[in-house]
Amino acid sequence: MAVSAPYAAMVIDARSGEILHAENADSRLHPASLTKMMTLYVAFEAIENGEISLDTMVTISKKAAAEPPSKLGMRAGQKIKLRYLLRAAAIKSANDAATAIGEAIEGSEAAFARRMNRTAKAMGMSRTTFKNAHGLTEAGHLSTARDMTLLGRHVFYDYPDYYNLFSRITADAGGKTVAHSNRRFLGSYKGADGIKTGYTQAAGFNLVASAVRGNERIITTVFGGRSTTSRNAKVAELMDLGFKRAPSRVAVNRPARPPYLGKSGTPGGVGKTIRVAFGMKKSLLPRPRPGADPVAEPPAELLLAIQDGIQEAVTAANDAAPQDTPEAVETAVQPDTVIVAQTDPALRPRKRPAAPAPVVVAEAEVAPDLTPPDRPENLTLAALPAGGTEQEIVTRASSSGGRHWGINVGKYGSRYQAERVLLQTALSEIGTLDGALRKVRQSNKGFEANFVGMTQEEAALACRRLEARGKDCAPIGPS
Repeated sequence: MAVSAPYAAMVIDARSGEILHAENADSRLHPASLTKMMTLYVAFEAIENGEISLDTMVTISKKAAAEPPSKLGMRAGQKIKLRYLLRAAAIKSANDAATAIGEAIEGSEAAFARRMNRTAKAMGMSRTTFKNAHGLTEAGHLSTARDMTLLGRHVFYDYPDYYNLFSRITADAGGKTVAHSNRRFLGSYKGADGIKTGYTQAAGFNLVASAVRGNERIITTVFGGRSTTSRNAKVAELMDLGFKRAPSRVAVNRPARPPYLGKSGTPGGVGKTIRVAFGMKKSLLPRPRPGADPVAEPPAELLLAIQDGIQEAVTAANDAAPQDTPEAVETAVQPDTVIVAQTDPALRPRKRPAAPAPVVVAEAEVAPDLTPPDRPENLTLAALPAGGTEQEIVTRASSSGGRHWGINVGKYGSRYQAERVLLQTALSEIGTLDGALRKVRQSNKGFEANFVGMTQEEAALACRRLEARGKDCAPIGPS
């Protein structure tokens, strides 16, 4: 069905962000299902930061189930994994899936739309306002070709591990096979690998497309196509224009990822401030001795003797201390050495109304010599095996001793994700993993998140506790 909607277009070199063509690029128009790029972007962000997981079971609400097509056709009360909702939203452009994603992350679609707007603003999408998670026509739900092109570039660069979703022609969405809404363009244009279509009567036929040829990648956005066929033809024409104008070699200038704002809208996702009151119930001063005058000061002779004794002790300590240079002092400090600083005389306790505490004079102790012995001249140092390329990232110190067991808590697409899972797991299982060593092991299949330096019993116990909470865990025996 032909429609008459305002037309806009933008073509950029995805590597540098350089604009190669623009037409009405800042006109605020209906984005339709291009909106789902932001819905999915926020979902990827929530997964990466531990708010939700791909295997979280999402309960479909009446609101989500009632969304008009395109849809997956879920019923109210149905439970489905988040991963299937992501596939349905990205590939089929399912409106019920998009609403369910927003509700699962923020509790309501309205709250999710506010988060979408915060993220858009932080990303630099200055002329975009989201009202819902799916993109169906709603008053004030508007964007521009420039903003949607920027969003498409962020999706590609910020979440490369998830970007392949947008190039799948078909996928399993929880027992249902969904087909890509843009499979015609993906199948006909050389190098096309995404990203998102959109259509409503008010918007026309929209598309944000990305294609790669050799070292060149072009992102093209079109608003207001008159049909799927004419839109795809226009996008192909603009893609050809982009590849013709883009240089063969150019420095990649990745867009700066927007700060993680989380549910609260503040950096780091901090939701609320907790104030803990420590009210004093009673005085902690010692009680005066029986018969003692509670306000009487000690005799002047005693105060003078105490002051003289302190001064003599300080003078003696200064005379006995070695006069090291700053370089020597820095070299001599060993790990785990406790350094006690001399207090400023101005910080000495002042007289209080209560009776003075008993004066305790401690005998001086001679500190043991902490200088390590010289390294033997015939010491043989360990070396990496020839040709070894494996990398390990150690993220926590440990004294594992002779413990040769460990556990694996998953394999991830990036080192950052593996390190984050290790830290989250260590904090949640501090009782069983506090003495373990956190390691990220890189292999040709990804980044393995491991805890090592454990006994066999500790590894088995840790896995039992993690598996009881639905977490993946596998013991690692001595190699």
